[in-house]
Amino acid sequence: MSIYTEEQAKAILDKAIKASKADQCSATLTGGFNGNIRYALNSVSTSGRVSDCDLAVEVAFGKRVGTATINSFDDASIEAVVRRAEELARLAPENPEFMPAIDKQAYKASGTFSEKTAAITPEYRAGVAAACIEPCRKDKLVAAGFFTDSQAFSAIANSKGNFGYQKTSGIDFTCTVRTEDGHGSGWVARNLGDVSKFDAKSEIRTAIEKAKGSTGAKALEPGKYTVIMEPAASAGLISFMMYGFDARQSDEGRSFLSRKGGGNKLGEKLFDERVTMYADPWDGQAAVLPWDSDGLARERTPIITGGKVEYLQYSRYWAQKQGKKAIGQPGNLIMVGGDKSTMDLVKGTKKGVLVTRTWYIRLVDPQTVLLTGLTRDGTFYIEDGEIKYPIKNFRFNESPAIMLNNIEEIGKPVRVADDESPFVMMIPPLKIRDFTFTSLSDAV
Repeated sequence: MSIYTEEQAKAILDKAIKASKADQCSATLTGGFNGNIRYALNSVSTSGRVSDCDLAVEVAFGKRVGTATINSFDDASIEAVVRRAEELARLAPENPEFMPAIDKQAYKASGTFSEKTAAITPEYRAGVAAACIEPCRKDKLVAAGFFTDSQAFSAIANSKGNFGYQKTSGIDFTCTVRTEDGHGSGWVARNLGDVSKFDAKSEIRTAIEKAKGSTGAKALEPGKYTVIMEPAASAGLISFMMYGFDARQSDEGRSFLSRKGGGNKLGEKLFDERVTMYADPWDGQAAVLPWDSDGLARERTPIITGGKVEYLQYSRYWAQKQGKKAIGQPGNLIMVGGDKSTMDLVKGTKKGVLVTRTWYIRLVDPQTVLLTGLTRDGTFYIEDGEIKYPIKNFRFNESPAIMLNNIEEIGKPVRVADDESPFVMMIPPLKIRDFTFTSLSDAV
């Protein structure tokens, strides 16, 4: 059994808490089903459904902490995992930054579960693969992609009486389409909580058109260009920037938000005044659990407002040390935008470059959040509001902090997921001036 009701989950957690002889005990029970289908070279390669459920128990004797996990939930197994956690805690050194278990929290449920998503069948997954493969075969293109769906639950409890339970669901879809000679490449991806908003037949056309349109790419000299960044292109850069919003890093001089001579830049205007970002666990398009990994209740949190830094993330330890309030770490990131699509931004551009997505992003300098990476799967030259021809991919060296000061226009936000980001993100297409491309890349 991988999906437990709230009552069943609470009964298991209560047994674990009651069995503990430690000074404090916290327990987390998570489980669910994950379905998937993978295809490559226009053929399905793997498909399946995975179910799992785990109980994690953390105990503390003073400042000594031990953690153990198990996936059996009979009384003897629960007793055993608690004893194991206690054994490890007695062996552990004291944690100088130890924090006691959180007090009882008030959680407001968020819309993270869709019955339609939870009801996805193997036939539906096969239909997604077919919707991608069949048009590619007809056009002599090659499709490779992955579709996953999930339904899960998360339950938390501790010896101070805190308890939370919520179900989640979601889908993740990505497909790369290549020409037979491998010289053209297109890509599309979708991340959603509700599968009823997903149409594979419509989505695949984007990848097909970009694959066809990206053949015969011309070399453009590296330099500074006006760029239209599709949401997936800028999401990776923006999510990297958010790691610098950690209060401790900023106070200790390790972030682009560190102030010379000590302290941080909280409250300073560092971005274009049109840049506004916030976190909201109850957002209708990007809902997340109403608690973070520590169990702290999340809140609707302004992060950047009118270009001004409104928020830094304080861990419970650092908040106590600095005399601040610790709140739940955001689980999503929503950037305010307008109503224009990517192609609307293209139409208003005299000369520029359209970037489908960025990848292999790496941090060069944390104190300026300078990043390097590559464009991929469809990069095009724009002239007089039209896509003129495909161009070879670039390596870029750019700071999102600078990028968000060079905004010319902001489009309509869409939901995106970045593999290296802890956030569900709502990011608009962006028109950016003076984006720095440093060299060419022959990869498609």
